[in-house]
Amino acid sequence: MLLYQKKGNWYEIYDKQQVFQTLDCIRYWKALRKEVGKIHLVVRPQPTEDSLQYQRFLNHLIGYDVTDVSNVHDDELEFTRRKLLTPRKIELSDRDPKLYSMDPWMTTKPLPEYLLSKISNNHILVVIHKDTTSQTIKVSIDDTPVQVLQCFFTKITKKRAILGISEDVSESDFVLRVCGREEYLYGNFAIKDFHWIRQCLKNGEEIHLVLEHPPDPEQDVVQKEDWSQVDDCTGVAGTHEQLTITEKDHEKVFTISLWDCNRKFRVKILGIDIPVLPRNSDLIVFVEASIFHGQQLLAQERTTSKPFTDEVLWNTWLEFNIKIKDLPKGARLSLQVLCGKAQTQTSKENECKNKSRLLYYVNLLLVDHRSLLRQGEFILHMWKMPEKSEDNSSVNADKLTSATNPDKNSSMAVAILLDKYCYPVALPKSKDSPDSEMEGERGQREMPNHLRKQFEQIIATDPLHPLSSEDKELLWHFRQECMKDPKAYPKFLSSVKWGKQEAVAITHCLLERCTIWDRSSLDVGLALQLLDCHFSDENVRTMAVRKLETLEDDDVLRYLLQLVQAVKFEPFHDSALARFLLKRALRSKRIGHFLFWFLRSEIAQSMHYQQRYAVILEAYLRGCGEAMLQDFRKQVEMTEALQKLRQKLEGLQSSGLPDSFRVPYDPGLRAGALVIEQCKVMASKKKPLWLQFKRADPTTLSSDTIGIIFKDGDDLRQDMLILQILLIMESIWELESLDLSLLPYGCISTGNKIGMIEIVKDATTIANIQQSTVGNTGAFKDEILSQWLREKCVNEDKHQQAVERFVFSCGGYCVATYVLGIGDRHNDNIMITETGNLFHIDFGHILGNYKSFLGISKERVPFVLTPDFLYVMGTTGKKSSPHFLQFQNVCLKAYLALRHHTNLLIILFSMMLMTGMPQLTSKEDIEYIREALTVGRSEEEAKQHFLDQIEICRDKGWTVQFNWFLHLVLGIKQGVEKRSA
Repeated sequence: MLLYQKKGNWYEIYDKQQVFQTLDCIRYWKALRKEVGKIHLVVRPQPTEDSLQYQRFLNHLIGYDVTDVSNVHDDELEFTRRKLLTPRKIELSDRDPKLYSMDPWMTTKPLPEYLLSKISNNHILVVIHKDTTSQTIKVSIDDTPVQVLQCFFTKITKKRAILGISEDVSESDFVLRVCGREEYLYGNFAIKDFHWIRQCLKNGEEIHLVLEHPPDPEQDVVQKEDWSQVDDCTGVAGTHEQLTITEKDHEKVFTISLWDCNRKFRVKILGIDIPVLPRNSDLIVFVEASIFHGQQLLAQERTTSKPFTDEVLWNTWLEFNIKIKDLPKGARLSLQVLCGKAQTQTSKENECKNKSRLLYYVNLLLVDHRSLLRQGEFILHMWKMPEKSEDNSSVNADKLTSATNPDKNSSMAVAILLDKYCYPVALPKSKDSPDSEMEGERGQREMPNHLRKQFEQIIATDPLHPLSSEDKELLWHFRQECMKDPKAYPKFLSSVKWGKQEAVAITHCLLERCTIWDRSSLDVGLALQLLDCHFSDENVRTMAVRKLETLEDDDVLRYLLQLVQAVKFEPFHDSALARFLLKRALRSKRIGHFLFWFLRSEIAQSMHYQQRYAVILEAYLRGCGEAMLQDFRKQVEMTEALQKLRQKLEGLQSSGLPDSFRVPYDPGLRAGALVIEQCKVMASKKKPLWLQFKRADPTTLSSDTIGIIFKDGDDLRQDMLILQILLIMESIWELESLDLSLLPYGCISTGNKIGMIEIVKDATTIANIQQSTVGNTGAFKDEILSQWLREKCVNEDKHQQAVERFVFSCGGYCVATYVLGIGDRHNDNIMITETGNLFHIDFGHILGNYKSFLGISKERVPFVLTPDFLYVMGTTGKKSSPHFLQFQNVCLKAYLALRHHTNLLIILFSMMLMTGMPQLTSKEDIEYIREALTVGRSEEEAKQHFLDQIEICRDKGWTVQFNWFLHLVLGIKQGVEKRSA
């Protein structure tokens, strides 16, 4: 291998196809004004047994062997593994060991008004524990953890001996940790900004902290890398002037510029071959070849139709109406095998009416990860379209993958031939003197007044609104105007003709020169929109990621689910988005924890994107540190053990469960031994496990166990999405100082239809309350819920607080379930805590995809507001009460606040279209949100609309009670059948 030294580090010249003058070492030597550069020729060392064992360990954690290159047609997998080493090393060298080891969870957002009102004179009480003793101190909410420690040490001057603190130690030797949790208050932040402090204030709970020595940063040691670094110039082509063959001596030509290739692009379809022919072979087949950039179709051709046999040969060239020089980076050749029924002579005239069905598909990126045009022959193993009876919910995303089917023995293969050249053909990174030099003058067109209104209307439309060809022309014509408003960027970039090299160059020039994007305030929805499946351009996606760099950790966590999905829309494994996720995970253990599970879950469930997610996860695991690796090992062991022994509860205690493990949905909690007598196999169809674990942390003040439902056979990704959206709704309401007491409980997918759900303490279902009081007819007794709440809150003040919490939480869930179209609401998936917090569980039906019974929709009301709920608020029939009026007011404020963030909610769901959720597969599903949020109507109309929905619920509340009665009756019958089985 070829090595050179730069700033004390060894770098490998890795890309053997790269033109020498584009190498980083050349630029480095020029900068140092060296006349002679030194390259070392070194024999590549063989991996040691220790490094091979470490790789096997990582592969086990990942759930995929990243060293397996049997299913690749180029070196992109290995290439990306090597390139991600450099950003990892940079991040590790900048990482603050103490900050990383304690990973404080905080926010810089202002304290909401409703929390400020709970604080007396800007001060709070904090209880600090040391061994078996404790000390209560009064501190300012603006104090930092260091100031809290100073206050504590001042207070205990005469009690040091009792607390076991010697005279020779000071506050700088200690840190504060949350009692019972692996969560630290550390760093130069006000204590009001720590999540745990805010949580305690919100719930009216005492703040208990532990005084202890800080964790040893050496626990986060990272294993030494076997590889040399690869610089970021690797795989980057030169400028057009460096690569062009114009006016060059043939002996000096090593690479051709793609922009010199004026001929049309073509592909030769040799044929298809399948080991086992499908049963219905009375078909004709043809190959449809399309060139896409994102979702934009650039060109399309197809072969003739032939009878479907185990080998079909065409041996024919398809020439596309696009020149090679116009192929953008990220352009993919989509090959699809479609079939139709064989036509008789008499029905030939109806051939055009005959519907074709997609059988197999595969994609090939025409410009590879090193910016080189693909050349020569390829045999691509195709993916089979799922049958109607199979789950096809992820097919939209699957059809975008550039991975080929790893099952080579039984999959359909297509053989193609691309034009071959004497030299590599590279897509230049730029032109030294681009055609777009005059763009500044040409694009500065004055917009006539009659077009300005039309222009503004186009920009103001929501993300689902389709652009007409006239809209696109207008946006492109006045592109300089578009660049003045970041909100116009998604619309403008959708109007770019990505199959025209000049248009792409102009667009890149505009984006490069425009500073408004970087100076504008952060609009997360806008940045996320540029990362969806419509945009494949590297510059556009990098610009979006650059904006996300300003997100604080708390917000990265909030949008992590969508960001992980957006990785699917990147043309290549190595991208600005992949690097962003890697960097933020290596900075924060909490982000790293959730990134681990989100990636591992996708690797287990999506063969189409396994390699991409695996290479990112490996890059993270190689930098997260030994402590995190061991935590992940224990969590993986625990999920594997539970999966094996789901049916045999008595064997769980000695079934290979680790002594303790971080709870996957809440990494601040560490669970210990299983409390076997409190565990059970639940009665439902998939037999989930109801598990109770001891708390592993000896400093915990709670005797409560940690309750987890372990599911095997249910896809929890839809529940995760809804719970995540509820958290985002909470953050929106927080900006309006609204606390609607939502309870987004912990829920995480840990594998293929495997996952865990948090058991909420002191909570029960409405069905249990109704049934335990008077049996099935409890569904018709309005007063039962109110009586139950009074029994749980004997103290009148506590009862009033519980009713207030019920009013706010009921309002929050009424608005949330209405906007998200959450259906199948019955008394077994609506719960309440003993402090009056109402909450919903089990989100199997969303966006208006409601259940029906005998062809009739079971949902007759927009949301659940039954007579027993109204009774708790002190109202019956059409009467109003102070609590009911408060409920109405809360609902309206919450509803209007969400309307102001319509675009964000639409974008969040749009990005999840590709995830594989049965009820989220097309834009039509998301249309529901537009209607629910009354897009295009005034605020007054929106208010009246929601008040009307409340009245519908009051009028038809009895229908819900009747459904609940049926659910109780059928539930008992099913329960008896399950128990007897």
